[in-house]
Amino acid sequence: MRAVLQRVTQAQVRVDGALIGEVGNGLMILVCAMAGDTEAQAERLAAKVAKLRIFKDDQGKMNLSVRDIGGAALVVSQFTLAADLRGNRPGFSTAAAPEIGERLYRHFSQCLETEGVPVANGQFAADMAVSLTNDGPVTIWMDTDQL
Repeated sequence: MRAVLQRVTQAQVRVDGALIGEVGNGLMILVCAMAGDTEAQAERLAAKVAKLRIFKDDQGKMNLSVRDIGGAALVVSQFTLAADLRGNRPGFSTAAAPEIGERLYRHFSQCLETEGVPVANGQFAADMAVSLTNDGPVTIWMDTDQL
């Protein structure tokens, strides 16, 4: 699985103008299931995200996790993280099939909650409007093949 994490002071997602998910301090997580991914990868990614020390401590060092600060995560499915850019038009054939992608996206969110991180979600396969205030900015790309 692939994910892009952004440390945020606030983030929200809307579908057809309706607010469906929002968080304050915490993480905005764009997540993509790749072809061949399993529940074990979603679990490993969630565990790593929950423990990742990218929030500032009292000395200003990135030494705290989202759990440590009492933060939350807005998790949004983002199949375009699977983009193949060999040509000028991206291909997405390496993304998991939609039914598998949705299952793993939901499993990742549930695992993150099990790790102690409150989760708000986007809507799988919807045309969403996402807004956020990136704190830092801190943006981190993760791939379970590299964890």
